[in-house]
Amino acid sequence: MSKKSGKKLNTSTKIGLAFLLFVLLIGGIYGSSYLWKFIGGNVSDKQEYLFVRTGSDFEDLMQNLRENEILIDSNSFRWAAGKMNFKKIKPGKYRLEEGMSNRKLINMLKSGNQEPVKLNFQNIRLKEEFAGVIARQLEADSLSIIHLLDSTAFVKAHGFTKDEVYVMFLPNSYELYWNTNAEQFFERMYEEYQKFWTEKKKQRAEEIGLTPAEVSILASIVDSEALVDSEMPTIAGLYLNRLFTDMKLESDPTVIFATKDFSIRRVLNKHLQTASPYNTYQNRGLPPGPISMPSIAAIDAVLNYKKHNYIYMCAKEDFSGYHNFATNMTAHLANAKKFQQALNDRNIKK
Repeated sequence: MSKKSGKKLNTSTKIGLAFLLFVLLIGGIYGSSYLWKFIGGNVSDKQEYLFVRTGSDFEDLMQNLRENEILIDSNSFRWAAGKMNFKKIKPGKYRLEEGMSNRKLINMLKSGNQEPVKLNFQNIRLKEEFAGVIARQLEADSLSIIHLLDSTAFVKAHGFTKDEVYVMFLPNSYELYWNTNAEQFFERMYEEYQKFWTEKKKQRAEEIGLTPAEVSILASIVDSEALVDSEMPTIAGLYLNRLFTDMKLESDPTVIFATKDFSIRRVLNKHLQTASPYNTYQNRGLPPGPISMPSIAAIDAVLNYKKHNYIYMCAKEDFSGYHNFATNMTAHLANAKKFQQALNDRNIKK
């Protein structure tokens, strides 16, 4: 009797163990699959960044991920997002890593842990061009930027006119978040402008007899004339000599700006006839706004201009980028003749 029972027990035990192993195997497979949906690599190598626009909801995000082929398995991401209660979408620019898991990607998006944009701009002539440059680096579109720059009430609240507001944007490198809108961008630039214009700089501008905006407007002309930074203080001094004696500035770059034809290499008499408040051959004093985005080097050159008696200048005939300066018309005409002959020799007619 004991032998029979032993055999039955052994058989039952084997069946039980087999069933238990089967359950554990199924559970292990299911558990591994469950875990893999969280920790398994699911980000492809198709994109370096994920850009999430302001106002996006979860379905917008899913469409973004699909259209840019960012996920290997979008269904597992949707499943993991549900399990992690991922509902609130935070806009921004997010750096992706190939093989990133659903869990890591979702945690990054939930926390809004985006990478800042290193915004750069310099040597830009027109506000419209500037708006386009910014719109290519931030979420703010160019039309929203132009709208603020052209808003009399908005720029007046910051102490500018529509013509001179462009002086507020100092060429440099700035860190901002990609989802910065036009107004936030404007306020950040105004903050940087205020930091730049210290009381010492404002006092120096007052000593010269200019407002900070006028310093920048003159600096934009100096920038356009000077191909060599070392000449900037001398050129600034020359134009200040003209301003102080109520002479017309007669700056060729202002004429080119007035025509809006930036392909001009040789300013001719027909260009000088262009009717515009920016044409300093026709109008006395400074133009109403900058003719380009003034560099910090040019602004500093105006504030620290070189004192001398020069009132004329002409590009050197060797095309070195330097200028011949003169205190009288006779010397200036001689310099101009040499340069015009050099232009003729190189067949530069316009």
